[in-house]
Amino acid sequence: MTTRAALFVRAIRDPILLILIGVLFAVQQAGILPVSRTWPLLLIVIGFLKLIERLAAPRPSYPNPNWGAQSR
Repeated sequence: MTTRAALFVRAIRDPILLILIGVLFAVQQAGILPVSRTWPLLLIVIGFLKLIERLAAPRPSYPNPNWGAQSR
């Protein structure tokens, strides 16, 4: 993928996490589920976002190790 896609994924990571934390606290305030039962969802989303970020990152280009070697 492109550098632009990687930057986009990084840009939306924190807002998504803040929205998720807000939703989890709203669920607790509504009395549906306590945060102690929903925190694994936070870990899953963080892992998923890191995976997407890794997939969107541009591949590094390594120089040819034989470049500049003198032939004998």
